[in-house]
Amino acid sequence: MSYLVEVQNLQKQFNEKVVLQDINLKIKDKEIVTIIGHSGSGKSTLLRCLNLLERPDTGVILVDNENILKPNVSLSELRTKVGMVFQSFNLFSGRTILENCCLAPMKVLKLKRSEAEARALEKLKEVDLEDFANYQVDLLSGGQKQRVAIARALCMKPQILLLDEPTSALDPDSSQEVLKILKKLSDNKKITLIIVTHEMRFAKKISHTICFMEKGLIVEKGTPQEIFETNKFPKSKAFFEEF
Repeated sequence: MSYLVEVQNLQKQFNEKVVLQDINLKIKDKEIVTIIGHSGSGKSTLLRCLNLLERPDTGVILVDNENILKPNVSLSELRTKVGMVFQSFNLFSGRTILENCCLAPMKVLKLKRSEAEARALEKLKEVDLEDFANYQVDLLSGGQKQRVAIARALCMKPQILLLDEPTSALDPDSSQEVLKILKKLSDNKKITLIIVTHEMRFAKKISHTICFMEKGLIVEKGTPQEIFETNKFPKSKAFFEEF
């Protein structure tokens, strides 16, 4: 079987602290994977390694059969394939939504402004914000900012979208807006999603595969039914009982 992402024996430490130890993971094209676990278990670091925002110390990461850890890999090309949405939005303050969505396609993909704007409006429509295109980012709610961040990432037409706690900074209503958009993305089956989240009901609803991390390891991995509805995985079961 062919996999879009393969992680082999991945390790990462910061000074003396081991954050990832011997991570192995295979993800198919269009698969929806959620990564759950306690804070500090290595979830976000693993996600950041997948597009080299953090460089692992040892191991192999294959994306579309290419080892992204080999020398001279183009970061701009990699991040065109592997987009990322951060919990803190990381939008450009003082610019409009449309400008935020057009900058990378124009600079990295060399699209003409008219092409970039057409693509941006298409992606803003997908996140229900096409009527806000000319609004300043600073005027938006947290939920709207996160939806803009998703649209901006989609404007690069990535094969894979990484989402690091996309609802952690949001109130419950805004969280539901964002989760609704991600569910719609997953239903369209056009992109691979790898999501770090504490939203357990959402993970159960959206995922093909759920990975439970503990102390820098993926200690349990299975379908939502296996993780949530059987006694096959005692560590994740104990984790759920804390919620």
